[in-house]
Amino acid sequence: MREKRRNRAAQKQNTPATIKEGFDLPFFVFVILLLSVGLVMLFSASHANAFDRFGDSYYFIKQQAKWAILGLVGMFVATYVCTPAFLKKMALPALGISIVLLALVPIIGVTKNGAKRWLGVGDLTFQPSEIAKVAVILAFAYLMSNNQKKMNTFRGGILPYGIILVVVCGLIAVEKHISATVLTFAVGIIMMVAGGSNLVWLCSFGAAGVAGVVGIILNSSYAMQRVKVWLDPFIDPRGDGFQNIQSLYAIGSGGFFGLGLGKSRQKYMYIPEPQNDFIFAIACEELGFLGALIIISLFALLIWRGFVIAFRAPDRFSALVVVGIISKVAIQTVLNIAVVTNLVPNTGIPLPFFSYGGTALLIQLCEMGVVLAISRYSRLRRS
Repeated sequence: MREKRRNRAAQKQNTPATIKEGFDLPFFVFVILLLSVGLVMLFSASHANAFDRFGDSYYFIKQQAKWAILGLVGMFVATYVCTPAFLKKMALPALGISIVLLALVPIIGVTKNGAKRWLGVGDLTFQPSEIAKVAVILAFAYLMSNNQKKMNTFRGGILPYGIILVVVCGLIAVEKHISATVLTFAVGIIMMVAGGSNLVWLCSFGAAGVAGVVGIILNSSYAMQRVKVWLDPFIDPRGDGFQNIQSLYAIGSGGFFGLGLGKSRQKYMYIPEPQNDFIFAIACEELGFLGALIIISLFALLIWRGFVIAFRAPDRFSALVVVGIISKVAIQTVLNIAVVTNLVPNTGIPLPFFSYGGTALLIQLCEMGVVLAISRYSRLRRS
């Protein structure tokens, strides 16, 4: 009897321990803080535009709040359902489904604001590109964890991932969605670096990708106009340069402490749709440099804690999934703030947790749930 007990104890020491209690609380707190501040700023930035367009100052915040509630439910479900084993099973099917959905956009897609990027009927629409970003992360993590020994070769560490990126980014580029194309490509490159791809081959592939993006821009009058306006917004101050100029006015007028929450002037029909990509400019105007610094710090803390979770992950697949998700948030945040401050051309990229958009918010919160799910396994002992 004693011998059996000893054998069982020995087996337990050589196998993973049980799941630790709860998820990573600091990461969860940062998510809730960003979501809360984002909703407050969304209402402040959007109420004038909402009243002008719909006769209801609460239109945008009501819509966003519904998606936020759904997203929180999705986050908690993902936290307890999205185990590493479940995510591995979903990785390749998710990639296949996302490619099919992207291919359907040019055929049966819904057009909004002159762009065909959505699928759905009426108000019930979603952007397949949002799903594709997550699918690429899962597929890359799955393939890299199963082919670790081949990652240093061109055939094993560059070719399969290059093909996936070319297909997915190519389909997104057809939608003339430059920001999503750049974001997906950048996340893919970061995951290849984290996964152990040969840096010489990776730099060559990355250079080819950059050349491709430059080629798309040079052959697109729409993209070239954005570059010209970025270099000098005042060449078209009442047209394409109007939004950039008003954004800079908003940031400059905020000063150190800001005009006060709800007291922005630029949101009154100066910045077009201030609840979207340029919401950070309104935050700077109302909360000032100090408020902007706090928001940036919250994002920095979220990203830092995410990489801590990745470092503690129980296996290579889980670590790569977290790296991909957190890198996506980091790149998107940096690009949005760079656009708003006119450091880079306007790419139409939203600010996570802040910008108006139901599909994006829902998926972002579900992604945070995936990170929290992996954090529940982060202290498992390895054999």
